[in-house]
Amino acid sequence: MASPITEYDDKVAVVTGGASGVGKALGRMLLDRGAHVVIADVEQSALDGARDELQSRASTTVLAIRTDVTDAGSVQALADEVFTTFGRVNVLFNNAGVGAPSAKVWETTPNDWHWVHSVNLFGVVYGIQAFVPRMLESGEPGYVVNTTSGDGAIAPMPTASAYAASKAGVAIATECLAFQLEEIGAKVGAGLLFPSGRGLISTGMWTADRNRHDKWERERPRPEVSPEIQAMKDRAQQAAADNREMFDAALDELANAVLDGILAGNYVLTLGDFTSSVERLRERADRYEEGHNPLGVEGH
Repeated sequence: MASPITEYDDKVAVVTGGASGVGKALGRMLLDRGAHVVIADVEQSALDGARDELQSRASTTVLAIRTDVTDAGSVQALADEVFTTFGRVNVLFNNAGVGAPSAKVWETTPNDWHWVHSVNLFGVVYGIQAFVPRMLESGEPGYVVNTTSGDGAIAPMPTASAYAASKAGVAIATECLAFQLEEIGAKVGAGLLFPSGRGLISTGMWTADRNRHDKWERERPRPEVSPEIQAMKDRAQQAAADNREMFDAALDELANAVLDGILAGNYVLTLGDFTSSVERLRERADRYEEGHNPLGVEGH
């Protein structure tokens, strides 16, 4: 399918979770390609810092708007401000996300699921509902990009049930969205962003508990983080601390691959070879056909 977006010059892009990590890298690369960029984030201090950093390199407009993606009204207010300012949105990145407690399903609590899904899944749904009707009405070419994860969209990590379930939900919602847009012949496309690249990505997601709403406070003490998850977290954060410049360059490489993928009309937006993910999906299908749990516990 040909992409509705053929260039970024003078286009308007909105990025939630835009104050750090993949979101900020998308902002940097969009600015380098001549777009006007709106970054949205819940953490005001991080948002202010990202705005200042992006403005220092921009010849186009940079806006920073505090937004809580768990609140439909806050996302609607974001859309109102952007459309009032620019009259259009061409690319929407529903990118805000949080990590989840690493625990067995029965050791998680209701509020773990409410919090993670409110950000990772409902944040995407609220973004679609607030922006897509006006993107369609404007008649402008557009693209909606929702950030998922291989941990959920491809195969869940058994110790990250709440997170994986939320990201699987994002994948299915995006499939439906893309089909529906194509079915009506819209000038707006949709795709899935799979974070990938050199090493683990260290973002604010690893320490997202700092922004967890009081209403979703954990009902009992959090279990110890599994050694597997803790090792991943430590490696990602150490990699960023050791060489910030190299880390940012890796994120920029991912962001550029995503932006190129949009221009190509791709549904899967990622960096590098997706073959291993496809093979994993085939293995899961084989397990289903055999009547087994697709996670495939050895000997079962």
